[in-house]
Amino acid sequence: MNDWLHATPSALRGKRAFRLGLAANYGIDEDGVRAAIDRGVNVFLWTTGNKGMRAPVKAAMGTRRDAMSVIGFAKIGWFGWGVRSGAEKLLRELGTDHLDVYLLGWLGTGSAWTEATQKELLHLRESGKVRSIGVSIHDRPRAGTLAADSPLDLLMLRYNAAHPGAERDVFPHVKDHAPSVLAYTATAWRKLLKRPSGWDGPVMSAGDCYRFQLSSPHVDMALTGPKNRAELEDNLAAVEKGPLSEDEAKWMRAFGRKVHG
Repeated sequence: MNDWLHATPSALRGKRAFRLGLAANYGIDEDGVRAAIDRGVNVFLWTTGNKGMRAPVKAAMGTRRDAMSVIGFAKIGWFGWGVRSGAEKLLRELGTDHLDVYLLGWLGTGSAWTEATQKELLHLRESGKVRSIGVSIHDRPRAGTLAADSPLDLLMLRYNAAHPGAERDVFPHVKDHAPSVLAYTATAWRKLLKRPSGWDGPVMSAGDCYRFQLSSPHVDMALTGPKNRAELEDNLAAVEKGPLSEDEAKWMRAFGRKVHG
């Protein structure tokens, strides 16, 4: 079970990580973030304006920076100068000298993969201001190409029971967990938490959705965005159950296909 709950993704440069990372974009407050830290969560997606995450994460970093991994998320990254200024802004907000991972967000929509942006990402990594570089991306074929041949250390991908296409388009191109894979949109924007018309079997919980992601041998970490501490506690209790059984995987995939339509 210990190996199930923890990993040492190559993108985190030897750091041991709790496999369920935390995002604060759905409203979890400071109390919830502190509870997550107390429960062992040590990977955080940091975006500008994370009010609930700001104080608890900065305080924890002050005493245990080596045990914490912060993934900085740049919402906009069309030009080299913007990539650089985005990283520097995140560093100032955190009050740290480096980001564990720096991500260009929504590649192709909010950011671009050009010679200029690549050059700036590589310069940031070489300078030590960021330890690893990555992108979030929905274009799976393009993500597969980047996985096979690019300097990226991490891919943040949509992967869930309703959208398992990464198993075909991306995962075969990931060799020896490089680049690392961070899965998100576990609940398919909550669609997997509702009973679709004509389905009379069990309905997935949010915890089931995270277990589905983490049960893939290609997924290093998953990202949870609970609204409050109660949802956080439910999610953590669920992942502690361990990987899916064969029967669980079978019904979740069938349920996901039904949700997808």
